[in-house]
Amino acid sequence: MRTIILTDSASDLSPSDAEKYGFEIVPLQITKGEETFRDRVDLTPGRLFREMREGAHFKTSQPSVGAFIEAFRKHAEAGRSCLYIGFSSKLSGTVQSAELAKQHVLEEFPEFELEIVDSLCASTGLGLTVIHAAEMAAKGAGLREIAEAVRWRCARMEHIFTVDNLEYLQRGGRIGSVAAFIGSLLNIKPILHVEEGKLVPLEKVRGRRRVIPRMVELMAERGANARLDKQLIGICHGDDQEAADELKAKIAERFGTDRFYVTMIGAAVGAHAGPGTLSVFFLNEAEPE
Repeated sequence: MRTIILTDSASDLSPSDAEKYGFEIVPLQITKGEETFRDRVDLTPGRLFREMREGAHFKTSQPSVGAFIEAFRKHAEAGRSCLYIGFSSKLSGTVQSAELAKQHVLEEFPEFELEIVDSLCASTGLGLTVIHAAEMAAKGAGLREIAEAVRWRCARMEHIFTVDNLEYLQRGGRIGSVAAFIGSLLNIKPILHVEEGKLVPLEKVRGRRRVIPRMVELMAERGANARLDKQLIGICHGDDQEAADELKAKIAERFGTDRFYVTMIGAAVGAHAGPGTLSVFFLNEAEPE
């Protein structure tokens, strides 16, 4: 029986992706004042960024343990094996909720085969790994084989991104208020990445015009032995399709890449990164033959 792949909405994969590739998504929760939404279920990325530009403040929280119990139990009852690939535990308590749910479901179904992988990835870095796992499952790969491949990819997934306005990272406690103020005055655009599951500043660039070329240079440096022309490259944006298209074109021109997954950041990640965020995701090592 086919292994079921599950992830959460911090993978920035859409319901249509889930239907296309055959995986399931557990949504994170988003709040605005007294209102609570489920990421990509009750709140679309387009609405999120529109309201953020109008001054709305959003907060996020991991799915409840109950949401994971519901997601796991139906497969336990059916005798299916499952692999859940989760948002970095260094950025969210989502994986912890999944682990608690696993313990609960195993008490009821002790034979249930469930692997939980803490990806230490975020956004499309997680999403590309989920797509690969779903493709393996569709071809009949077993739970252990898929989990091993997922861990290999997660350990080698690069996240290179920039934000248009430092204010949103400052609100989320990612940078200090003074740094945000100075950065805005000087038109400083930070380039960041994910290291051991955490958000880490990489360097600063003066002006948006210089950011995209520098992101491509960083790809060249970090992916020198990764066969970037053969990979599926992820590009994710905060409601800035023009910038995403420009980045895609420069990557294709530089590396000869012709396979891209381009999407808008979901609400769970976008609430912290803000409108105008631009990111690229790729493996820093070529996959074994």
